[in-house]
Amino acid sequence: MKIKMIVCSVVAASLMVGCVSEKENHHDKQAKQAKLLADAKISKDDAQKTALAKVRNGTIKEGELEKEDGKLIWSFDIKTPDSKDIKEVNVNAVTGDVVGDVETETPSAQSKEDKD
Repeated sequence: MKIKMIVCSVVAASLMVGCVSEKENHHDKQAKQAKLLADAKISKDDAQKTALAKVRNGTIKEGELEKEDGKLIWSFDIKTPDSKDIKEVNVNAVTGDVVGDVETETPSAQSKEDKD
């Protein structure tokens, strides 16, 4: 009987620690995102317009603000009706310029990226 009580207590304590850790992790992500947004000079809407101009008939599947190679960028995954591939377009969040080339991600590459 004591063993069951100890085991239940340990499990309950572990669950509580996990919940607290997840809440702190979520708070850290929100704080980082707020800092990135404060540094961005280009709005998400304006960056989307720039990205969509690079992919004919595209629609935004996903977009996020991130630091990549030391640059603050809006990164957009764009879907086109004639393909299962995703086009990735990065827009500098300070200058509004497209960064690099438009990249194509196949469904298998997308699946692998989603797992990471």
